[in-house]
Amino acid sequence: MAKTLGVDVGIKGKKFIVQGFGNVGYWASKFFVEEGAQLVGVAEFDGSIYNENGIDPEELNTYKAKNKGIANFPGCKYFEKEDAIYQPADFFIPAALEKSINKDNAKRFNAKLIVEAANGPTTMEAEQIMIGKGHQFLPDILCNAGGVTVSYFEWLKNLDHVRPGRMQRKWE
Repeated sequence: MAKTLGVDVGIKGKKFIVQGFGNVGYWASKFFVEEGAQLVGVAEFDGSIYNENGIDPEELNTYKAKNKGIANFPGCKYFEKEDAIYQPADFFIPAALEKSINKDNAKRFNAKLIVEAANGPTTMEAEQIMIGKGHQFLPDILCNAGGVTVSYFEWLKNLDHVRPGRMQRKWE
């Protein structure tokens, strides 16, 4: 297995938890599972679920669309809050909210690798606490570069009150 910064980067057999099962969280889960990782936890707006034996992202996505949420997904332990994100896993993917890892919850995480897929999911205080505990980070600027770039262009467009499609003409 290859190692980076002392972290085993082989994905096969690794367990992970994702916060946010929208566009980013679903696709990240799908691709990691296809590469041999095991999705064991998911947190969403209506609570969170955990199954140490794995969760099929396709089945969960279908269930979520049909039931308008993930609550009581079959075969999983259900938490009314986001408690599944603190369960044992090899890595955690915050793919939903800015500042979701903060000084108030930083000590609760068990996953040693944080793969930031949301924009700014970790506060500076939380990062210092977690680094002190031996956690490693893959920052959002690397993991979510496409989303960050698109957000920047949307921000520019909004500053000038430009309708979609008109930015290209402005630059040309």
